[in-house]
Amino acid sequence: MADEMVLRAQRFINLTYANGSMLGISKVEEDGRTGWGIMYALTRALQYEMGITTLSNSFGPTTLSTLQTKYAQLDETTVPSANFCRVLQSALYCKGYDGGDIDGTYNSRVKAAVAKLKDQMGVAYAFPGTSLQPKVVKGLFNMDAYVSVNNGTDSVRAIQRWLNGQYVQRKDFFIIPCDGHHSRDVAKSMLFAIQYELGMADGTANGAFGPGTQAGLKNHTVSVGSSGVWVQLFTAAMELNRRYTGFTSTFTESTAVSVRSFQEFMELDMTGQGDFRTWASLLVSYGDQTRQGTACDGVTKITPARAQALKNAGYKYIGRYLYNASTTSLPEKEIQPGELETIQAYGLRCFPIYQTWARSVDYYSPEQGQSDCMTAAYKAQEHGFKNGSRIYFAVDYDAMDDEVTAKILPYFKSIRDTMTRLGSPYKIGIYGPRNVCSRVVEKDHADSCFVSDMSSGFSGNLGYPMPDKWAFDQIVTKTVGSGDGLIEIDNNIATGWDTGQGEFLPRPSLKQDIGFSLTYWDALLNEITSYMESIGRPGGERIYTLQKCLETIIMHDATLSSSARAFRMRKALLQTTAFWEFAHYSLKDLTEDAGVTAYHTGAVPDWAKDLPYVERLVDSSTGVAKMSGRTCILARNNAINSGLLEGELMNSASDADRWTMWQKVNQDNAFNLSNVVYLHIWGADGKHGDDEEPAIRRPALDYTETESYEILRRYQGSVEPAFSDARLRMPLYAIFEKYNRIIRES
Repeated sequence: MADEMVLRAQRFINLTYANGSMLGISKVEEDGRTGWGIMYALTRALQYEMGITTLSNSFGPTTLSTLQTKYAQLDETTVPSANFCRVLQSALYCKGYDGGDIDGTYNSRVKAAVAKLKDQMGVAYAFPGTSLQPKVVKGLFNMDAYVSVNNGTDSVRAIQRWLNGQYVQRKDFFIIPCDGHHSRDVAKSMLFAIQYELGMADGTANGAFGPGTQAGLKNHTVSVGSSGVWVQLFTAAMELNRRYTGFTSTFTESTAVSVRSFQEFMELDMTGQGDFRTWASLLVSYGDQTRQGTACDGVTKITPARAQALKNAGYKYIGRYLYNASTTSLPEKEIQPGELETIQAYGLRCFPIYQTWARSVDYYSPEQGQSDCMTAAYKAQEHGFKNGSRIYFAVDYDAMDDEVTAKILPYFKSIRDTMTRLGSPYKIGIYGPRNVCSRVVEKDHADSCFVSDMSSGFSGNLGYPMPDKWAFDQIVTKTVGSGDGLIEIDNNIATGWDTGQGEFLPRPSLKQDIGFSLTYWDALLNEITSYMESIGRPGGERIYTLQKCLETIIMHDATLSSSARAFRMRKALLQTTAFWEFAHYSLKDLTEDAGVTAYHTGAVPDWAKDLPYVERLVDSSTGVAKMSGRTCILARNNAINSGLLEGELMNSASDADRWTMWQKVNQDNAFNLSNVVYLHIWGADGKHGDDEEPAIRRPALDYTETESYEILRRYQGSVEPAFSDARLRMPLYAIFEKYNRIIRES
């Protein structure tokens, strides 16, 4: 909404300074809205009025020192000109205060506005009266707010005002926002405050968490019974980290309870005191970098000697990269052959990380998310990570909050959606700064965080609390071991939320299948259509054309590829089963599906009202691969009991459980197809159908033709037409395998 006085301020700038006579002061948009454009123009106008020849958007050291030298305070007796006063009045209006009529007079309305401004800044005691001091002017000529905005909290605002009032007289301390939000400026002001209380002189205090500050804090533990400014600083740090102790000068038993909760959350010793490590974790993202972590990550191969060195140093969990886009840079970045076997042999565990570049906002898009997810899942399967492992996708740069919204959240949503289409073989984690991690997890695009806290200067770390679901906290780079065991790692604190994987599947000796290439679509369609027509199948009244059936299978190629790779079998087994079943989906199947809906809901859906012979049924073979709710439950239960699938066991005899599963396989093609692999494994285990059969070898990359026939047959059962249909499926299998082989070996 436009503000008339802000509009007048904009017109004043344009008429007085942006008319071509003042080089460097651009014309501002006259929209009655405060923004950086008008604040920059006012800053340049102020510089011009003070006689500064080189104008700048920044209210920097030159502007401040000139103001301090010429005008220790500005009021009705010291403002040098009417236009100088109009610049001040315009700035007041742009900050939301009554600046008079922009008439060049430092009148009672201006004085009242200045008094209100200083009170809201928290500096009224330090700077009494209605004059403007240089640091107050500096705070006036920016976009900082001195009232709560966007749901800012009263407790944070109280801390901000206290810091301003307590330390504004110090040379390098400048007025910070009082908007109720923690931020980079607030985090730095806290460090300045601590340095001042440690006795550091102006010019020595620098707002950095250096050796002097750390040494001083080790002598300032606060605990129950402590009081004074050190308790105020400590409770302020707790509040800023959203640990609500109350901003107070007295350390009580209640404070100690909150401190122990924070210490437990941050994996610190639960002393209940404001000791050095707790101070450090509150003030800087990396905390005390001397802490020994139990996790690490690196770009160097884990050899037996290095594994022993890491184990001797207390490490349990090792982060290693699934992929290296470059073979010349960091040649050992990607997990090397035999490395996971070494990690397993030494009793260590590994958590996988996926990163190619990921160092700029330009990298992130939904398309990149889809590509990265598929590559990461395929590489995880190739390296031997079992289903259920968590892959950490990287955001390895200082992402601004608006970039998170516009680019990174859509990227991770695409990863989540793609992983779902793949059949959810792996969980999704995020590696990145605190703000990015928190926002991605809040959107449920990831369920665990690997926090890059070592990058303490990132705006996404400064002023943001630790994400709730953090598993690893990267705090420092260090060297471990000696001789052949020497290795450089990033030292990480671990919570135990994610323990990685301790046993790995062997690397396949044969190549696994990859995604289908549409280059071969026409040829594949022609061969399959010709073969199916040559055997007179499916025959009768079909619901879907052969082309539609094949299109559906290829549309879900990512799901089938992922399933085949995860369990190291030929994708053609899954394609053949799904295509054959879908091609034989008939009017009879449609009426049975309607009957299941009628049984469980007491109603027939609109699409089935006119179908003949709709009868009430408990269950039916449904969906693309024609599986019943009961069959799917039994196959998944078998996979869960075998450790191949995570999830809760369901009761195949329960109407409610069968209906729940039936709806999923009926309505979600990706879910339906992702279960074909479990039905094949169930069949191989000799448990498919109502009759037990001898167990055979589970599907593998080197399956023989006889084994492939048997697994396809068992999908249909142990009585005819399962045997004759399986013989008809084998040439179909050969067609799918022909094109899969061309693609995977090209």
